[in-house]
Amino acid sequence: MLPTLQAMTNMQVSTARRRRRVPLSGVTVLACRSGGQRIQDRKMLPSVKQKLDDGEDKPSLAVVCPWTTTESPRNRDSKKGEDSKESAMGSGGGDGDGDRRAQPLLGKLSESSSYGSSDEHLVKVKRTGTVWTAMAHIITAVIGSGVLSLAWSVAQLGWAGGPAAMVFFAGVTAVQSTLIADCYISHDPERGVVRNRSYVDAVRLYLGEKSHLFCGFFLNFSLFGTGVVYTLTSATSMRAIQKANCYHREGHDAPCSASVGGDAYYMLLFGLAQVVLSQIPDFHEMAGLSVFAAVMSFFYAVVGVGLGVAKVIGNGFVMGSIGGIPMVSTTQKVWRVSQAIGDILFAYPFSLVLLEIEDTLRSPPPESDTMKTATRASIAITTVFYLSCGCFGYAAFGDATPGNLLTGFGFYEPYWLIDLANLCIVYTQPVFGFVDRQFGGGAVVEVPLLGSTRRVSVFRLCFRTAYVAATTALAVWFPYFNEVIGLLGSFTFWPLAIYFPVEMYLARNKVAPWTKQWISIYAFSFVCLLISAFACVGSAAGVFGAETS
Repeated sequence: MLPTLQAMTNMQVSTARRRRRVPLSGVTVLACRSGGQRIQDRKMLPSVKQKLDDGEDKPSLAVVCPWTTTESPRNRDSKKGEDSKESAMGSGGGDGDGDRRAQPLLGKLSESSSYGSSDEHLVKVKRTGTVWTAMAHIITAVIGSGVLSLAWSVAQLGWAGGPAAMVFFAGVTAVQSTLIADCYISHDPERGVVRNRSYVDAVRLYLGEKSHLFCGFFLNFSLFGTGVVYTLTSATSMRAIQKANCYHREGHDAPCSASVGGDAYYMLLFGLAQVVLSQIPDFHEMAGLSVFAAVMSFFYAVVGVGLGVAKVIGNGFVMGSIGGIPMVSTTQKVWRVSQAIGDILFAYPFSLVLLEIEDTLRSPPPESDTMKTATRASIAITTVFYLSCGCFGYAAFGDATPGNLLTGFGFYEPYWLIDLANLCIVYTQPVFGFVDRQFGGGAVVEVPLLGSTRRVSVFRLCFRTAYVAATTALAVWFPYFNEVIGLLGSFTFWPLAIYFPVEMYLARNKVAPWTKQWISIYAFSFVCLLISAFACVGSAAGVFGAETS
């Protein structure tokens, strides 16, 4: 017999074993027990839920059942015969080193763990983010080295196509961000309310393991490609610092380009520095350094805009043309246009971090509503900033617009400001490059260093060194800033920013095929696929064509 409601509210409950004690404030944990006898039959659970629903006080519920826990056979066998640790309803959970993880089955758990998370626990997480903090996260995530190539992109597209392309892709980014924002909360029939705290978690939940692996390929390619891009950018910025100082000492007509060496020299120097920096343990957990790096990214972008405005004012007129830089042949013009589109694609999307930002927001109002508001405002601000950087750069230099606004040396003075902006680019790189966070085990050796003994992971040493060597080698092999950015942006744009968000949205909302909504969403995806393919082909032609010519 099931206990009455009064008996149930006084019943002792069993909680999953945890590594640390956590308060279950505001959450009622209901074990699948009745008078000491564990409820083994799923069919009995609706009756339990009905009795609770009939009560006046309806706290958030989580049901811990034998069929809703994941436990290793060895750990399960070792627990046979043990007296279960019980606590009064609403008190803290038990401690222990077990690996069993409880999943909410009935009712609504207000703060459910993310799908597949290794630290799932029944605990109310305090989220304090607002629309303002979300906007700050988005803007600092979007603005990066891609902003430096926007003036070159506008120069290829002209006054007609350049601003129009930026506004168009701002709209595309707004649409795909809305689709992703709706995928944060999932109502799972067995797990209850599930928060997808990361992009890959959402892909795995809605689309399955195969799509998760497919997504992982493009994600890792994007991370690796970003390392190559920042190696290129940082090395050219180091060279630009040398050139700026040379021009300041010797004059603007001095042969500084020959005296400071080629880009490959600085790429190798920077690669050696990265090998050392990459061995710092838990580099990715240095929150202060990440904030500082975001400030550096914003700083050099602002410097680029400011120098462009100053140059236009100094010239006294606006340079450029409606159709952009003329080329010798139509084919060359088409390739340049496609590369320019690829550069813009690289600069805009932030889909990979959107759900992580949304996971910081407080509720009410619903997190998705707050995120959509923050996304619209952030994209509007970013678009104005991008238009300023691209258009003022093109207005300042016209057909002579450099591929990298800070290193093409249309600017000579103030040399210290140019040095500082380029130094910010160099310092940003270590935050992005090192991605061996999946493997923490392996052999460890003790190395004497600075009068003490340091424990060094052999895997970390080998993997990170090889990773840095690979990014540096590719940067030296393909030292084409705009073409590489265009290839990376166009290759990863459609799968990561369009395809997976569209498929997740359709799966979550169970949109019926061939309805107006289904057709419009797939039409949007198909148009973006064509644009991405066009930009990818042109950028690849620029990278490999320049290499073979």
